[in-house]
Amino acid sequence: AVVSTQSTGSCRELLLLVVMWAMGVVTFGSIMFYIEEDQDSDFNSILKACWWAVVTMSTVGYGDLVPKSVPGKLVGSVVVFLSMVFMALPMTIIVSKFSRAYEEMKEPNGMVNGVV
Repeated sequence: AVVSTQSTGSCRELLLLVVMWAMGVVTFGSIMFYIEEDQDSDFNSILKACWWAVVTMSTVGYGDLVPKSVPGKLVGSVVVFLSMVFMALPMTIIVSKFSRAYEEMKEPNGMVNGVV
C-alpha cells in the first residue's frame, strides 16, 4: 500500500532523476567522444560514448569501453563522482516520502496493518 501510494506521489522526483540522468548520459558521452576521438580507442561514435556514460553513471562498469587518454580518465572520474551525487539527491527525497507515508499508515497502537 505504501509503495503504490508513494510511487504515484513521487512521480516528479522520479522524472527529475530520469531527466538528470539522461542529460548526463548525453553530455558526458559527447564530451568523452570528443576527448577520445583522436586516441586509438573504441569511442568511435557518440552513441558508443553514450553507452559508456550509461554504464559508468549506473556504476556497473563493464569495462568494455575505457578511456585511454589522461583527460578521458579525468572526465571518467568526474562522471562517476557526479553520478553518485545526482542519484543520491533525488533518492533522499523519495525515501523521505516513503518514510512519511509509512508513519502516517501506522495504527495508534504501534502496529501496521495488524502486524507488529
